[in-house]
Amino acid sequence: MEPNRPAIFLSIVIPLYNEEESLLPLLQEIKESVSGYLKKGKRCEVWFIDDGSSDRSWEIIDKVIKQVDTDNFSVSGIRFQKNYGKSTALQSGFDHANGEYVITMDADLQDDPAEIPGLIDTLNEKGLDLISGWKKERKDPLSKKAPSRLFNWVTKWITGISIHDFNCGLKAYKSEVVKHIYLYGEMHRYVPVLAKNAGYSAIGEKIVHHRKREFGKTKFGASRFINGFLDLATVLFINAYAQRPMHFFGSIGVMLVLAGTLISGYLAWSKLILGESLQDRPLLFLGVLLIIVGAQFFSIGFLGEMIHTSRSKRISPTIKEESRSRKG
Repeated sequence: MEPNRPAIFLSIVIPLYNEEESLLPLLQEIKESVSGYLKKGKRCEVWFIDDGSSDRSWEIIDKVIKQVDTDNFSVSGIRFQKNYGKSTALQSGFDHANGEYVITMDADLQDDPAEIPGLIDTLNEKGLDLISGWKKERKDPLSKKAPSRLFNWVTKWITGISIHDFNCGLKAYKSEVVKHIYLYGEMHRYVPVLAKNAGYSAIGEKIVHHRKREFGKTKFGASRFINGFLDLATVLFINAYAQRPMHFFGSIGVMLVLAGTLISGYLAWSKLILGESLQDRPLLFLGVLLIIVGAQFFSIGFLGEMIHTSRSKRISPTIKEESRSRKG
């Protein structure tokens, strides 16, 4: 903590990509929302994570950082030299956040900063580790709402986490939660799942006000929808087998080798006892193939166990970034 500075109570992490028109109005709304909420001796920090924007977003952020610097409110920023995606931007924000509580929200003004105090209060009142916003009255076109509803229903059914809106950017966390999860790819959709896997199972939701997009363009597309389900499969696999990869690959290997051995045994019996010819018997090639592929699955399982044993520390992706923060 910086000398003569109040303790940081709240960190607000905002990933963004080409949102130049919304940044100043968003920051003003955030200040209005938290200024009366912060207790004496507490401070709020805002982290803007510019995910390789090609517009004036970083120029605006850099200027704001130099202008906004009070005892209870400050702004910092990180700039990526290229677009890595929302998950990587959030992870960078989590790594830098210093507050007792962490809020994440989108930069497009669709998330309402006025919801921040209510999210933190509900988090504490219900003893939760994480609370997710629920955009019950969503102000988006049907082309975006329909796939999202399907995605949320499938995710809720598969994971057993009873919330309606996994993909809502507006969430509140206890700080320890964001320090024990790791985001990449499209994993920002599954923060509640990752938190549960890390042992933070007290997860709830709160209905929040959602607004129409005023500036910029949506980043949603068909590829993100498909990638979301692929990442869900990844999350479930990692949760079940990351600590014991041999249990997955080895099981498949056992079944394949066993099937191949049975086929080969049958063919050997046919040749030796019945005197049948093995020429032009596709079953022979199938038996050999199953044994070979089964042995390969065993090898993958062993490699997975060796990698897991040797890598006790998480390795984050190397990102070329530029950081700006106020000076204490």
